[in-house]
Amino acid sequence: MRLSLASLFYRSPFENLQTHADKVKECAELFKRAAICHLHEEWDEFERLTDTVARLESEADAIKRNIRNHLPKGILMQVDKFELFDYIREQDKVLDEVEEALFWLSFRPAGIREEVANDLEELVEKVLPPIEKLSDLVAMATVFFRTGEEEERTRMKSLIRDIRQHEKEADIRERELKREIFETMKDKPIHVFHLVRLVEIVGNIADHAQNASDRMRAMIAR
Repeated sequence: MRLSLASLFYRSPFENLQTHADKVKECAELFKRAAICHLHEEWDEFERLTDTVARLESEADAIKRNIRNHLPKGILMQVDKFELFDYIREQDKVLDEVEEALFWLSFRPAGIREEVANDLEELVEKVLPPIEKLSDLVAMATVFFRTGEEEERTRMKSLIRDIRQHEKEADIRERELKREIFETMKDKPIHVFHLVRLVEIVGNIADHAQNASDRMRAMIAR
């Protein structure tokens, strides 16, 4: 099959994918700061950080749409486009869950009860590493799909295992915190409902980060 001259110069979707991953990483740090501000009752800073996360999430959505709408047609790509779509969807869901977690935090303007505040902060810390590593994973993928170097593929597989381990640790902490909430607040059903749902949403952040890394694992499989 004869390739057009344009096929030699088309822009790799991994460039935009890296930009998207970097925004995910930036939002992870902002999420941590916003959650700590809320738990420490620093309301104005919480609102400011929440607004910043919403802006970055909107920018990331635009990048996601750009990737989907501008994949080259009739050109042989390094990866299956549907696998790429699966990856970007899961990476984008990380941001959706971050925004949703901050939204649920805002439902308690008087703050989170002290009995679980410290443990909730620990859970937030647990879900951050899988998110932050996605940026490195995309950077490695960009090199791998350009060069095909086996060493880069091996590094990616190691990083994917790290993400999976971090998600497992976050999942364990999530279950422990749910049990703690039921045991310490059984007389306050509204508090239980709010906190359990909040904990689930925070846990989902790490879940989607792992899902994204699993999609990347499928793309590099041989």
